[in-house]
Amino acid sequence: MCATVPDLRTLRDDSHVCALLGRVAPGAVAPLLPALTGLLVVGTLLVAVRGQLAGITLFAPVAALLLSGLASGHPHDGRLDRIVPPVLRFTEYGYLAVLGSASGVPGPLVFVLLMVVVSHHRDDVARPSVGVARPAWVRRAALGWDGRMLVIAVGGAFDVLAPVYGALAGYLAVLLVREAVRSWCATPVTEVCTTVTASPRGGGTDRGGPRTTPPGHEDGGRPAAGTNGEA
Repeated sequence: MCATVPDLRTLRDDSHVCALLGRVAPGAVAPLLPALTGLLVVGTLLVAVRGQLAGITLFAPVAALLLSGLASGHPHDGRLDRIVPPVLRFTEYGYLAVLGSASGVPGPLVFVLLMVVVSHHRDDVARPSVGVARPAWVRRAALGWDGRMLVIAVGGAFDVLAPVYGALAGYLAVLLVREAVRSWCATPVTEVCTTVTASPRGGGTDRGGPRTTPPGHEDGGRPAAGTNGEA
């Protein structure tokens, strides 16, 4: 298998909604400026209410989705378009961390969700380097960066933010482990076998096969000096 360069559109980790918005004007909107604007809007809304639950805070994912989604159909072939995936990652991580911490979600639960999402993104980045990629349905099942933010926003709107953090973390962890196990089991393993052919007893001829030397007899099979051939 040879390494391949990952498609930046794949590294965006968009959901179905974001992909549909990108079909409205495919290639017409450059992706970097909308992504930076979405990050600015989300950061401003979080700072305005100190990261706590509020109607304006829950609107942040929608704003980021509408801004960045329109550019998801762009080929991302610009010189600075490689910055877009990190900007989207920072937007999602910041929203999940700040909203959870300021709204009373247990710290370990926030940490677990963030680590699972980071592992999900790391999988997308690492696999192309060895010439493989995750199935498209697995990536879609992970809901996308915008889909996960919307799920958290809905949980906050119904005042069940902590259970939603836990449920989302568990769901993504199961999905990640399942795909890791499937990929591991499906990867062909090359077994290297060494055949050792021993000489027949009684001084038979050497048939040209590889030989092995017992430990302690590296000097050609003779016993060590001073032992008189005794074990």
